Amino acid sequence: RAGRGCSRLVMAAVPPSSRPGGSEPTPPPPLQYSLLLQHLVGEQRRPRAFDPAALGGIPSPPKSEEQKMVERAMESCAFKAVLACVGGFVLGGAFGVFTAGIDTNVGFDPKDPYRTPTAKEVLKDMGQRGMSYAKNFAIVGAMFSCTECVVESYRGKSDWKNSVISGCITGGAIGFRAGLKAGVIGCGGFAAFSAAIDYYLR
Repeated sequence: RAGRGCSRLVMAAVPPSSRPGGSEPTPPPPLQYSLLLQHLVGEQRRPRAFDPAALGGIPSPPKSEEQKMVERAMESCAFKAVLACVGGFVLGGAFGVFTAGIDTNVGFDPKDPYRTPTAKEVLKDMGQRGMSYAKNFAIVGAMFSCTECVVESYRGKSDWKNSVISGCITGGAIGFRAGLKAGVIGCGGFAAFSAAIDYYLR
């Protein structure tokens, strides 16, 4: 019995690799952190959809047909043209009144240059100049906005090229009334101005 116990202890102390007839156990595969990082921050990471309800926000209800119709109307070219026309009218009127206010020749009568103009005459000239500027700004704003919307719808892209093309068309249409050379200059000048404004805003 004592001999059998000693042989069992010797067999237990021998490592499995050195046991006669025993096969070596396969080591576990090493953990590859590169594959793990690809799923966490790499290209294989699955984007999570933003859900306001998960952050405690109020989930937005589905839009009704009336709301969709109003959104389509506000995104139409006609609405954008009207909005640009109104904005140009207000901006042009303010700019005309401002330029008339700093002009020393407002209310000036060429027949009687030494006569001091009255306040009524000055206000009349300021109103006429403001209305003239307002009409011009409204026409240019409506033409540019409508042309840009049509070009964007035709190209299917929203980039700086839309502003340049619409600026060239608008400037050329306004300048062609004074001749071909004025139309080419207006096209190039308005296109460059539109590109600069678009670059500044973006």
